[in-house]
Amino acid sequence: MKNTVTEALIYEAQGLKDDALEIYKNILKNDANNKEALAAIRRLSGLRKGRKIQNELMKDFFIDMNTPEEITEFKRWLIRI
Repeated sequence: MKNTVTEALIYEAQGLKDDALEIYKNILKNDANNKEALAAIRRLSGLRKGRKIQNELMKDFFIDMNTPEEITEFKRWLIRI
């Protein structure tokens, strides 16, 4: 069964953020350009407490990225977190 953004949103609404994150990650594995999943991962995990230094570094990287390779690297970072 293919995961959907709607499914992830249901998990989010139930307070199951880790489960929702896994669904968003699976969505990105199948569609690396899914804007809804990318935004949700940023929202749910990109700014988690305890990762402040890494978040700041990646925020700076995000602001300055220009090449397709840099964009791909940023997407990989989003998936890993």
